[in-house]
Amino acid sequence: MRGTFLVVDDEKSLRLTFETFLRNAGHAATSVASYDEAIAHFDARQGCDVIFSDILLGERTGIDLLRELRRRGMNAPVIMVTGAPNMETAVEAIRLGAFDYLAKPVTKDVLLRTAERALEFKRLRDENEHFQAVIEGIFRSVGEAIVTVDRDGGVVAFNDAAETLCDLSADQIGQPADAVPVGAVPALQTLLHSTLRDRRRGSVTRLEVSFRSNQACVVSATSTPLILPSGEFAGAVLVLRDETRLNELERTLKGRRQLHSMVGKSAKMQDVYALIEDLADVPSTVLVTGESGTGKELVADALHYMGTRHNGPLVKVNCAALTDTLLESELFGHVRGAFTGAVQARVGRFQKADGGTIFLDEIGDISPRMQTRLLRVLQEKQIERVGDSTPIDVDVRVVAATNQNLLAKVRRGEIREDLYYRLKVVTVELPPLRERRDDIPLLIEHFRQQLNRELNRSVERISDDVLDLFMEYSWPGNVRELKHALEHALIRCRQAEVFLEHLPAELRRGRETMLATSGENEEVTIRAALRRVGGNRVKAARLLGIDRKTLYRKLEKYHIVIGEVVDY
Repeated sequence: MRGTFLVVDDEKSLRLTFETFLRNAGHAATSVASYDEAIAHFDARQGCDVIFSDILLGERTGIDLLRELRRRGMNAPVIMVTGAPNMETAVEAIRLGAFDYLAKPVTKDVLLRTAERALEFKRLRDENEHFQAVIEGIFRSVGEAIVTVDRDGGVVAFNDAAETLCDLSADQIGQPADAVPVGAVPALQTLLHSTLRDRRRGSVTRLEVSFRSNQACVVSATSTPLILPSGEFAGAVLVLRDETRLNELERTLKGRRQLHSMVGKSAKMQDVYALIEDLADVPSTVLVTGESGTGKELVADALHYMGTRHNGPLVKVNCAALTDTLLESELFGHVRGAFTGAVQARVGRFQKADGGTIFLDEIGDISPRMQTRLLRVLQEKQIERVGDSTPIDVDVRVVAATNQNLLAKVRRGEIREDLYYRLKVVTVELPPLRERRDDIPLLIEHFRQQLNRELNRSVERISDDVLDLFMEYSWPGNVRELKHALEHALIRCRQAEVFLEHLPAELRRGRETMLATSGENEEVTIRAALRRVGGNRVKAARLLGIDRKTLYRKLEKYHIVIGEVVDY
């Protein structure tokens, strides 16, 4: 490896010796006699790859030269040479970044060996700095906002897009992510904390936030573990995509495919999206209705995070999961000694949700006593802890949900009529999946990507047979059942495509069989299946419980013509 060298020494003979050794080895070498000449050399923009400098340079020292070079940001390796080795000087030289420290006399072999090592060091450092500059250039120019945090959640770096979108500034480097605008958003805070805790990728979609000047925008965010080449976990990378314009365009065209975590593009879901947006910024109580598995909790999430309360807490309670006594304590809290086992006071969920939203799931299952207490909270905006008569003001937006017909329960006397009308100020009714089949392919793709990440799978496609079955199935468990079916399939699938055999047994058993009496032969059964489905080979294969390709082979085998079968 050939390089250019500068020798700085007040001894002419040594300068000439070093120059001769270096030139004979094929290098370019220049020498100067003092600190000032060396500085003049660099002021004239005459660079070099490596510098040999004596410690003593008249009134100035080689340490002074090294310090000045570092101040100027020059990265040429500096090798200090001295006739009077001194531990203190050596330590100072190394501290300032000297590459090596040689004692006179310096032999030719030592000089050239040190020169080669310094050149290789510079080459590697230049290469590393080049790659670092390229990476930083890419990092800063990427359109998505990128924020990196360390293992403790401290902000390490962010790019230009993050600075603009998230209202970040250079003085926030090193601060906890929770203390800067992007990390103060509860949903993003939870996302980052989850990645740092579990070291797994997570995401949120179509989140309405206000980072600066209360100007609302819609973002989708992904948080990914930051793993170094050595395999060491170093923190997390948060990537935010500004989808405000896309969201507005889809809203205008009524073509939105997603709202917050809700997925669907059907006309019924467009109506749901529009209603949620109208409700997001008002304090009115909302009743979410729909069959089990339709996504009622996601409506509560969207109402909270898209509204003015998004910086406050979102507290969720499953009313059907607790006994009456436990539910009362859970919702309203209790004082010490209020009942047996109450060894210390407890803050209730309503108080924890102050300034935010409380989601009461399965509201149709609460007892008459709890109905009375809840009605007072809705009317007075006050709670009383169990064992205490002192009212506590709470500012909480209530979102309740049920899969039951509350009006029918009112008529049967199971639900107070006044509570019913307090709860259903506005009702968001979620359609069952069978009434929005157009959304099934979109949901399949959404869950395929999500489950690939969660299960560490790489499934790329869902076979046509599976898609056809999904489109025809009635989905009594709605979206939840669809997700669980796909999760089962991805667990079973060890290839790039999901086929019928990967689905849960109950889905495959749910297909109607066309096996007639035991005496019927295969050809008769196939012809009967084709007649039953009007000649549709895909449906016939599904009805018979065989793969579509298998059916095609049997059609050939028995010379079955579709038109003849249907006309028969």
